[in-house]
Amino acid sequence: MTTLISAEHALRSAVPDSPELARALAEANVPTLLAAYAHLTQDVAFLELFAQHIRPAYSYPPTDIPAALADELRARMRRVLTTREGLASAPPTDALIQQIMSVTVGETVEDEFLELVEDQCGFKPWIDRSQVADRPIPPVGFKVIVIGAGLTGMAAATKLREAGYDYVVIEKNADVGGTWYENRYPGVGVDTPSHFYSFSWEIWPDWQHYHPQGADMQNYLLEVAAKYDLRRDILFNTRVDRLTYDETSGTWNVRVSKADGSTENLVANAVINGHGPVNRFKFPDIPGLDGFSGPVVHTAAWPSDLDVSGKRVAVIGTGASSAQLVGAIAPKVAALTVYQRTKHWVLHNPEIAHEVNQGMKWALANIPTFKEWFRFRVYWGAADGLFANVLKDPAWEGNDLAVSELNEGTRQYALSYIRQKFADRPDLIEKLTPDFPIFSKRIILDNGWFDALRRENVHLETNGIARILPNGIEAKDGTVFECDVIVCATGFNVAKMTGNLVIKGIGGRDLGEEWGEDDPRSYMGMCIPGYPNYFHTVGPNSAPNHAAGQNLISECQVNWIIEALDRTVSQQAKAFEVTQDAFDAWNRKVEARMPEMIWTHPKANSYYNNSKGRVFLSWPWRLVDFFNETRGPAEGSYTLHR
Repeated sequence: MTTLISAEHALRSAVPDSPELARALAEANVPTLLAAYAHLTQDVAFLELFAQHIRPAYSYPPTDIPAALADELRARMRRVLTTREGLASAPPTDALIQQIMSVTVGETVEDEFLELVEDQCGFKPWIDRSQVADRPIPPVGFKVIVIGAGLTGMAAATKLREAGYDYVVIEKNADVGGTWYENRYPGVGVDTPSHFYSFSWEIWPDWQHYHPQGADMQNYLLEVAAKYDLRRDILFNTRVDRLTYDETSGTWNVRVSKADGSTENLVANAVINGHGPVNRFKFPDIPGLDGFSGPVVHTAAWPSDLDVSGKRVAVIGTGASSAQLVGAIAPKVAALTVYQRTKHWVLHNPEIAHEVNQGMKWALANIPTFKEWFRFRVYWGAADGLFANVLKDPAWEGNDLAVSELNEGTRQYALSYIRQKFADRPDLIEKLTPDFPIFSKRIILDNGWFDALRRENVHLETNGIARILPNGIEAKDGTVFECDVIVCATGFNVAKMTGNLVIKGIGGRDLGEEWGEDDPRSYMGMCIPGYPNYFHTVGPNSAPNHAAGQNLISECQVNWIIEALDRTVSQQAKAFEVTQDAFDAWNRKVEARMPEMIWTHPKANSYYNNSKGRVFLSWPWRLVDFFNETRGPAEGSYTLHR
């Protein structure tokens, strides 16, 4: 494993004392500035002066650093940057890194987080296989096919090339991006904060917003594709239809369809399926939908030429996509009715629409270690720092709408926001207040959603839909909303994880039949016995539903898969297959854990659950646990086919 670079290496030459530096020091996030300063100088005594003033995220009272102390930090950092005086000559120790983490987030960060933070924040990547001495080189002709050029597929492409594998990515769209290439509806955005929702090896200082809009996210992925020259190994406008395993050769026959309607058969030693669970959108099953006279669109397939300005619009659904869309179009449309089937908890995040100011951008781009420490801070506040909200406390006796004292506090925070926004609208408070624990289904971050519902031209309909008429929608109470456009913000078929892809394993086994419509199971969200060298990323029970972190899950799975391929290559085997015992033991472990999680609360019901109530999607531990589990396949959990 590599070591942390020294401050002298990070700051090889002095930074000019400029107006840009002055502005950056004035506008930069102070706890992050403190972390960078402590990293560069190893001034522990000064670091500890801040400990009593920095509190955990969402605490009350909040972090309150005295102005004089913050100004002293700015002066010290300015002196270090412009003169290089006080730089530590040796790299920081793990103990110091951990101390910086704990002080700057206002709570103890345990030892177990060290490797994750050092890897994910770019301080010390876990492994660069191109630099590993005596590592077996993949043999000529050993081919890997990656399905999808979204976030996971791009990670796989980058790391497969680094590891020396011959690969090709098959992408059904005309460019990279996956979800962020496809979703272009007005207001589309990302719940995960920008500075964490990115690759650990390409931490971007150029985000326009603290939470990226859809175009921001796509621009980032386009820049990554260009910088790493990923397109040279991608077949665009091509769809994988069928995978068939050949037991004799230990290879996969891959049938693809091209844009011109032709098909081609490819052969691969391994397949990494990165097609993701959120690209198979679904329309609602409502009588009359096909007979509506105007446009009927899904948010995930928004026509580029659709302009709803001045029109009467109906939006079906009130999840995250609907909330983003409604907030964006409400001021432009003539009339808007939103049809709510289920309620959702909404949290106020003041950063959701904030642009990153120029001083902060300059700090991210020019102050050594600042962007890495800011990424850590975002990870902690948006991911594992929130995990306690989804863990049931067996001693909790407060009420049946929460699972712990912390979870109840978060619920009260959300309730206070609803009451504040609709103090003069008790009808909306009643319509919008959920009767289930917060975090038991996906949270909505408010970015204009509540303000839109207060508008005179917007109506929230909760009576349900009876049928679609040629000129509008009839609710179950008989009222009719005449409209010009119907928008279905009705989500994706997440549970049918194979989609329309046919996957045939050993002895003709059919994965689609085995998983059925909504009961997928795997080992670590990746492997299934009977399907050697087939890796299904973002699979069953690997979603970080307690908070942000899909980018980390994707990177970890790619790491584990390449470790599996490396073991196959090093043993001159044909294929890697997880054992039935390991598969069964893992699923028993997941099932035993789920009763401890909020998603099995009696009032919880979401797309995390299948039709029988089983939680098939969620990872029931922290991100750090996933990171630690995926450093490599456990000995005894797999067999190698020869």
